[in-house]
Amino acid sequence: QVTLTESGGGLVQAGRSLRLSCSASGRTLNNYVMAWFRQAPGKEREFVAATWRSTGHTLYTDSVKGRFTISRDNSENTVYLQMNSLKSEDTAVYFCASGSSYSTLGSDYEYWGQGTQVTVSS
Repeated sequence: QVTLTESGGGLVQAGRSLRLSCSASGRTLNNYVMAWFRQAPGKEREFVAATWRSTGHTLYTDSVKGRFTISRDNSENTVYLQMNSLKSEDTAVYFCASGSSYSTLGSDYEYWGQGTQVTVSS
């Protein structure tokens, strides 16, 4: 049984930072692609960032490049999303996902967390 658990969301003012965490049980994250997606109210889920297995290669959607950083701590079996210079348009529920394909498509990820709410006030 694979379980992904996100934490770290909350309410923050625009321009500030948050760090999201995604811890896993039942799966060694180092062997899989890990990604973050988000879904804003009334919008479809969108890709945010991904990291490729153990190489550290990363991929970001254009709107977060230079502001967000995805990283892993393999010793803790945890993936992080450091979010800086937050904007109101970053407000969404953020989900971590685990899969075998290095993809921006949610359908390519097999396991998902329950999500954590990030609200950015302007």
